[in-house]
Amino acid sequence: MNSFLLTIILFLILIFLLLTRTKQCSSSSSTRVPPGSLGFPIIGQSLSLLRSMRANTAEQWLQQRVNKYGSISKLNLFGKPTVFIYGQAANKFIFTEDRSTVANQQTQSIRMILGDRNLMELKGEDHKRVRGAIMQFLKPESLKRYVGKIDEKVRMHIQMYWDGKQHVKVLPLMKTLTFNIICSLLFGLERGKQRDRFLDCFQTMIEGMWSIPINLPFTRFNRSLRESSKIQKMLKELVQKKKIELTKQNNIIASSPQQDLITSLLCMRDEEGKEVITEKEILQNAMLVMVAGHDTSSVLITFLVRLLANEPAIFEAVLQEQEEIAKSKLASEPLTWEDVNKMKYTWRVANETLRMFPPIFGGFRMVVKDIEYGEYIIPKGWQIFWVTAMTHMDSNIFSEPSKFDPSRFENQSSLPPYNFIPFGGGQRICPGYEFARIETLVAIHFLVTRFTWKLCADNFFKRDPMPVPTQGLPIQIWPRKLS
Repeated sequence: MNSFLLTIILFLILIFLLLTRTKQCSSSSSTRVPPGSLGFPIIGQSLSLLRSMRANTAEQWLQQRVNKYGSISKLNLFGKPTVFIYGQAANKFIFTEDRSTVANQQTQSIRMILGDRNLMELKGEDHKRVRGAIMQFLKPESLKRYVGKIDEKVRMHIQMYWDGKQHVKVLPLMKTLTFNIICSLLFGLERGKQRDRFLDCFQTMIEGMWSIPINLPFTRFNRSLRESSKIQKMLKELVQKKKIELTKQNNIIASSPQQDLITSLLCMRDEEGKEVITEKEILQNAMLVMVAGHDTSSVLITFLVRLLANEPAIFEAVLQEQEEIAKSKLASEPLTWEDVNKMKYTWRVANETLRMFPPIFGGFRMVVKDIEYGEYIIPKGWQIFWVTAMTHMDSNIFSEPSKFDPSRFENQSSLPPYNFIPFGGGQRICPGYEFARIETLVAIHFLVTRFTWKLCADNFFKRDPMPVPTQGLPIQIWPRKLS
């Protein structure tokens, strides 16, 4: 009983502090702040946005704001005063603005779950240093060596979960596949109890990343924090183990297809022989890569399967491209980097899928000092909220946006910049872009050349915050032979 009363008292104190903070924020920088309401303290419009995302009406919810206030408005999301901006100019502003005025910073819930030393939080030279270290592993020249490994994991996955089956649920299986690939390539973890523990903790952790940051028992946020601590502990044990292995090898490891991301980061040294990236940065960026690589790729592959079931002509065109590649190889011969680069039409289909069903709903930036945007002032300390689909589905940018048309991406360089942003834009494009491309194309290659399928449920999906199809997208499958 005493602990319950203490929790209530602390909660009331938190409300009082946030009320005071909200009043201070709402009165700052004169009356030139954007139009709109900050709503209730702490909660603001968070619950309303989350409800609309789960009902798959979030874009309409935001369009109503645009209709009422224009392309910029203020609101309160996840406990912080926020400005929502929309349009090509807004996207360009987000991805090109100097970091001394608009910096990386996610919501408090994400920051507390993933930490403050990951790429989404780091600024200036720290961001450049850590991004550069991760890009050494994820750049195309390095990823060429990993196509065969991804091929091996996809074949094994199909053999275990697809062959001999009549019905499967696509999304859970794609989450299993992408998690297995991440664990193998990024952490050097193969099948076993340790990897299974990672998966259980990880799935619970990501559920509370978009949530109101009130750390009370039985909330999603509280559960996510607990699982985050467990994952960090397991990763720390893994890092220590790899450090011991490196010490036994005199701290020298040759670059090879077997080298995982953590080993790669541990081996990096500057000109003076000092570590390029700290252990804390390794742990937190490993967690970030887990989230990005697991959810985005699994959702993209799932929606490609969904799309191909509804578009027979597109399925046949993808199948024809993939069969041409398959015919040029022995059945046991793995795909290569050159094979992946031949999958041009399939990647156009994937891009159109990303346009209509982007895995990442949107993101946040933090205002470092008062800045002028349009005719308004965005105060220091506020966050900026941008949403991917708002330009993807804008008829002024993409004609007939509800029509699935892969030909939009025949010449992607001709598209107006900062409108198609599933992986970000400019210098801030996601460093895992090429990894996601390879993972997606290899998976689709084996699915379309080995199976045909039809949907067993309706086409509804919700965002939580990633798009989640009804019942995990159950399908009926039939094996096929190479034509």
